[in-house]
Amino acid sequence: MTKYKEYFGKMVEANKELFDKFARIHTDYGMDNDKQSLTGGTSKYQEEFNKEGEQVLKVIHEWENRLCSHSEKAGFSNYTGNLAEKFQEEIKNHFPLIDHIGIIVKRFRLDQIKLR
Repeated sequence: MTKYKEYFGKMVEANKELFDKFARIHTDYGMDNDKQSLTGGTSKYQEEFNKEGEQVLKVIHEWENRLCSHSEKAGFSNYTGNLAEKFQEEIKNHFPLIDHIGIIVKRFRLDQIKLR
């Protein structure tokens, strides 16, 4: 198993409760997002998604730093950028909407104009 996948697995295991909760919210947010685009409103899960997502991002950055610092100490500092990128790709494979954390979506809605 590659190092970044190993660190991803360790990160999820060490923070199982947090990632399980975020996975449920992530799923709800993704399904609700589709409905909101049709109605013109904001997602009812957006606030909870942002709040939990903030904690998840802190953990992800901590583990990414561990992974990269471990490689730098081993003398592979030229490859840490690629390693961090692959680690982020692995995260996006499991949580495709992770980049939506912190985004506040307000949809524009235009009511019909009634003519006489």
